[in-house]
Amino acid sequence: MTSPHTDHHVDRPLIPTRQLGATGITVPAIGIGCWAIGGPDNNLGMPMGWSTGDDEARSLAGLEAAWQHGARLYDTADVYGHGRSERLIGRLVTQVPRREIVLASKGGYFAGTAEHGFEPRHMRRQLEQSLDNLRTDHLDIYALHHPNFGADDRWLHPAIEAMRAFRDEGLIKAIGMRGPHRFALDRLTTPPDQRGDKIARFSALFDIVRPDILAIRDNLLTPTDRSEGVFSFADEHNVGILISKPLGQGLLTGTYRSDVQRAFGDGDHRLRKRWFQPDAIEIINAGLDRVRAIVGPRTEDLIRVALWGCLDRSPNAVVLVGFTTPEQVGMNVGSLGLRPDAAEIATAREIMADIQAHLDAAGETVLATPTPSTPR
Repeated sequence: MTSPHTDHHVDRPLIPTRQLGATGITVPAIGIGCWAIGGPDNNLGMPMGWSTGDDEARSLAGLEAAWQHGARLYDTADVYGHGRSERLIGRLVTQVPRREIVLASKGGYFAGTAEHGFEPRHMRRQLEQSLDNLRTDHLDIYALHHPNFGADDRWLHPAIEAMRAFRDEGLIKAIGMRGPHRFALDRLTTPPDQRGDKIARFSALFDIVRPDILAIRDNLLTPTDRSEGVFSFADEHNVGILISKPLGQGLLTGTYRSDVQRAFGDGDHRLRKRWFQPDAIEIINAGLDRVRAIVGPRTEDLIRVALWGCLDRSPNAVVLVGFTTPEQVGMNVGSLGLRPDAAEIATAREIMADIQAHLDAAGETVLATPTPSTPR
């Protein structure tokens, strides 16, 4: 097979470049999210993977296709398949110039036998394992994967000291953290009125961590009033932004059908996500039909407005698109094209914000959250 960096035969779309804040890292505006290729997985007693991402040959072909189409940033985590995602990317790393690929990973969600995922000695062991898996001597971005640092934030300052030591030693270049985010177990087990203010929690952590990069979840279903503030905040502090879930994990592409109940296998996080149930998909697809009437009838038209709707949030932002097949990679990267008219983006956001409100209103009735599968 032709080496992935010998890509002159590929008709690559024009991808704008973005600089990630003050880091000096400049990359194409589309990066590759590599959660799904970790395959099915369980962690913390719940499904946390993708049962549809279990074909390693297909996953590697997708990584190579992404490179050929011009993607240069690959985002993963130690817990994605418990190393499987990182190891697959590592196989790509051996085929391309290391200076041209930007590698991002995260730690903290897998504690192993350590007392906590952010116990510093455990963090160092996990980082070293990630470096081995990715076949590199450094990461361009390394992030704290969640905001739970134990009782009374016992491990907060030790974890930050560890991250800064990694940077000083040249093992990582930039430190990342999540935007407003709830620890997975809190979302599952803590009643909404007892979860605390995640915006206030984020703000307090930001002042202590002083990250170079923020990972922010955003898409057309994200209410503008919930997200604009964090993007403005990031720009104010000249922090780079990695936007996750810009396509709503596939829900915004129109490829899910309400009349077909998809079978998610053991270890698939969608088993516990109500928006992947037929009733929710029917609501989402009704909104997408309205968006199609404005932007065009094709899947590519939906993807284009969804991606640009995120890229418009900040000049320091890059979108991370996931995949389980090479065909999805080609579709996602190839759909970017020229930026849609600002009015089209605004209208698409308005339509899908209405849909998100409808989903929230239906949340406790027809869209009840399925019970997680028993972990193996």
